[in-house]
Amino acid sequence: MKVKHCLLATALLFACTVVRAADKITIGVIQYDLSDIDKSFKDLHDQGFGSCEINYKKNTLTKEFAEKVKEASKKHEIKVTTLVGVPGKSVWNFRQGPATIGLVPVEGREEKIKVYHEMIDFCAMADIPAMHSHFGFIPEDPSSEQYKDFIKVMRDLAGYAKQRNVLIYFETGQETPTTLIRALKDIGTGNVFINCDLANLLMYGKSNSLDAVKLFGPLIKEFHAKDGKYPDPNNPYELGDEVPIPTGEVNFPAVIAELKKQGFQGAVTIECELNGSQHDYVVKTRKYLQELLDK
Repeated sequence: MKVKHCLLATALLFACTVVRAADKITIGVIQYDLSDIDKSFKDLHDQGFGSCEINYKKNTLTKEFAEKVKEASKKHEIKVTTLVGVPGKSVWNFRQGPATIGLVPVEGREEKIKVYHEMIDFCAMADIPAMHSHFGFIPEDPSSEQYKDFIKVMRDLAGYAKQRNVLIYFETGQETPTTLIRALKDIGTGNVFINCDLANLLMYGKSNSLDAVKLFGPLIKEFHAKDGKYPDPNNPYELGDEVPIPTGEVNFPAVIAELKKQGFQGAVTIECELNGSQHDYVVKTRKYLQELLDK
């Protein structure tokens, strides 16, 4: 009988832990229109959202705008979880992507780092906990000079962010989960984590959705809700297609259940703007994700 009571108590404790974790997960969107942040945050709140990411826009990240963001966030109870941006030239395919995206390529790196510093400084001013980006196709060979150079560059950038109490998130996609985990370990500053975009991992042909979440575990601090498919074997030079949730190959029911099991307490961010032609899709998708969180 004691064994049965113990098992029952353990099951109840696990169930309560999952509920508490789910209660702390917010659903948000990416905020691209920064022209009237107060109205934008009010609209988000009125539609049932609890968080958002702000998209980087040149010449907008001023101290005055930081104060507006803080005021609107508090007023409308919308938590800004990250500032997202991919500076410089970026070509989203397999032919030119490795030579253009992020800080792996040397060309254009200096200007990109300036933008990343600006983003980090804004996060500090606006009380945004993190900035995130695609930092490039991380080399899989950890002994290569390109890999070592990239790790040094990222370690310097992460050190700059750490001095300002800002986290850095790698958005997934261009590398396998194991390659990314290795890079975070080698950077080693303790303030670098993962924005998990499972659609990207599929579209780049790097991992299925559930395996990736299990591998990343507590390194996931932000989660992009997006769906997609593997690259077409007949056209291995282009990414797979992005498709509406839940029509792709991201197993959202299994993934959300795994996130809850792991005790994830971050934001599930739909990679869309609430306004415009996507409004109905975003509202419908929020409802779908909320139902999964409530199970």
